[in-house]
Amino acid sequence: MQIKATSLLITCLFALNTLFSQFKKTPEFVYIKKEIPNIKIDLRYITKNNFIGKPINGYYKSKAIISIESINALKKVQNELKKQGFSLIIYDAYRPQKAVNHFVTWAKSLSDTLMKKQYYPNVAKIDLFKNGYISSHSRHSSGSTIDLSIYSIKDKKVLDMGTPYDFFSPKSWTNHSDLTQRQKQNRMLLLTIMKKYGFRNYPKEWWHYTLINEPYRNKYFNFNVE
Repeated sequence: MQIKATSLLITCLFALNTLFSQFKKTPEFVYIKKEIPNIKIDLRYITKNNFIGKPINGYYKSKAIISIESINALKKVQNELKKQGFSLIIYDAYRPQKAVNHFVTWAKSLSDTLMKKQYYPNVAKIDLFKNGYISSHSRHSSGSTIDLSIYSIKDKKVLDMGTPYDFFSPKSWTNHSDLTQRQKQNRMLLLTIMKKYGFRNYPKEWWHYTLINEPYRNKYFNFNVE
């Protein structure tokens, strides 16, 4: 009888430990604007102003979402930029897997080139996968990657980075040489301050940064942006 009771107790403790472990691993995300009220939000994928030309699946409200770990670092970036008269402007943060799937489906439809002139004038759509502009998974879906630029509070405009956001071209590579001195300085300002507070840049996209110690690496979430 005592053996059965002990066995039952062990089973219950194991179940509770498993449940608690799962609870601890539940992703914790926040709304960027709620945590940093003075930040600028220009969430492109809920609008038609993106490389597809229509709202993207999974985006239902202009709410930039990111992990708690990332927001703590982002606050430090924003505070330092504010002292210089600038603000971050967010183009995308957490991105549901269904949005990535939307990109993949679009890329396979070679006749749909509505936004080619604005976003990929010098690359054939058939080459978007081969050149790495579109892929089946995105670091954004893990919740600690963000697309952003710098906004001048005084001038009320985004700093000139040499290309628009999401421009498919080697000219969007962070260290591309065919830029004006001012454009290079603006990119370096963004790169330096983001690295200072724990983000790494994707070298082929000047706007793309991921928290170095991201909490949900290689996990691709699929809840809606709303």
